[in-house]
Amino acid sequence: MVLKGQKFYYTVNALAGLAVFFFGYDQGMMGGVNASPDYVATMKLGYSTYEGPSQGYVATITNPTRQGGIVSIYYLGTLIGCLIGGVIGDRLGRLKTMAIGSVWVLFGAVLQCSAQNIAWMCCARVINGIGTGHLNVIVPVWSAEVATHGSRGAFIAFEFTLNIFGAVVAYWIEFGLGFIGDGNTQIRWRFPIAFQILPIIAFMLALLWMPESPRWLVKAGRVEEAKEILMRIRATGDTEGAESPLISQELNDILEVVVLEKKHAKRNTYWSMFWGIGSEDLHIARRVQLSIWLQIIQEWVGIAAIIVYAPTIFAETGYSPRKAEWLSGLNDITYTLSTFVAILTIDRWGRRVGLWWGAVGQGLAMFLAGAFSRLLKDHPEKASVYGGATTFFIFLYTAVFAATWLTIPWVYPTETFPLEVRAKGNAWGVVGWSIGNGWLTLLIPVMFNAIHENTLHIFGVVNILSIPVVWAFYPETANRTLEEIDLLFASKSPLVWNEERHFKELKAKALKNAIDGSSTPEKSSV
Repeated sequence: MVLKGQKFYYTVNALAGLAVFFFGYDQGMMGGVNASPDYVATMKLGYSTYEGPSQGYVATITNPTRQGGIVSIYYLGTLIGCLIGGVIGDRLGRLKTMAIGSVWVLFGAVLQCSAQNIAWMCCARVINGIGTGHLNVIVPVWSAEVATHGSRGAFIAFEFTLNIFGAVVAYWIEFGLGFIGDGNTQIRWRFPIAFQILPIIAFMLALLWMPESPRWLVKAGRVEEAKEILMRIRATGDTEGAESPLISQELNDILEVVVLEKKHAKRNTYWSMFWGIGSEDLHIARRVQLSIWLQIIQEWVGIAAIIVYAPTIFAETGYSPRKAEWLSGLNDITYTLSTFVAILTIDRWGRRVGLWWGAVGQGLAMFLAGAFSRLLKDHPEKASVYGGATTFFIFLYTAVFAATWLTIPWVYPTETFPLEVRAKGNAWGVVGWSIGNGWLTLLIPVMFNAIHENTLHIFGVVNILSIPVVWAFYPETANRTLEEIDLLFASKSPLVWNEERHFKELKAKALKNAIDGSSTPEKSSV
């Protein structure tokens, strides 16, 4: 049976979600791996002590820099992988790039689960990261190019629900394995690493039945194939097997933009994109900077600390190691459920509103979590009150982040770049994500060791500072076609209000010229 219409559309969404599930799982598993006594001994990160039948063996980290280094070197791999994936994604297509990335991931996963020392583990994590970088770049781009402009945000937001579900699966697998052999077994950390092989194999097999991006096909000169795919994905009961006016209009818009963008072929290298060489009124360099910094800020609002080091944070609030791990698992479930808020609001409220209210909620939660953690240290006799309050605000922070900042920085780069360089453009976003994650995961154990709860206050400050940055420099992209967004960035000014005014002027000229039967300003002004 050949899938068409909504069934086909949602199948594409589910498969993209499977890839995103993988890198959610891959990130989430390191929290439990870091707590495994056998892993700590193998990598020479510290020592373990037996805390009795109820707690089992508990690992103590004496070398937090080495621990952070193993976690963060993965992001060196994603940085390398995203740059490679951006090039081959624009050159060979979206499907082939996803397949190549999956092979890297499989190789890295096999090496990680069999690691015998820190050098082996670091090499394996770099290889795994290279594959993840390919997928991080190309899966959101593929999703955005297949989705309709009115549901593009929700389409990708659903995928990130599966991303967080991946982290939840990783956490509870590791939590359960902690009860085997008093928690001091190799299987406690080797099995969770090996488990990621299963979704990647399923993803690779499913790619055989998936459509190439119709926008990439048009760019490659394969217009008839692009039309057939659009007809399959956009088919309804009235238009099944036929080319509707809406499909014709969408295809014509893509064709016009491809012709326009070929006039700016000099900007198709990373170097020219970063410096804006040859991009003229398309202002590619501006889009690069917006993508990089939005992803860096996403990590520095504090999520890496909460997800990877949640057991440490809950342990500092006075809970036993086992209960701290249990609370971390519940926090991950809250994280997953809250992503449904993003699915419902990201297109309806827009990207800017989501970033604003998210930053306010996250900032307040971080400040209050840090404050109650300090009170807990000063007044240990009130541990049940202050420890509970700290835990509540950590849960609140996680819920708000999942509803806002989790998804929007991933959606934004897929929307803001021209078709000709969309994969390489999204690669710049993954560069920012890799820098932010790598830098932060290296520093977090050092920061918690040195300044304790004040680490949370630093994240609170970053959240508040992000509000004016978004207000001034990040224009709204929700409910605009990918082709219209070229007009939005045609303004010579990087300030949002000037970009919006210029966009309205171009749209008004387009309407006037259409009425007069003359050429559109899209072809003459951008």
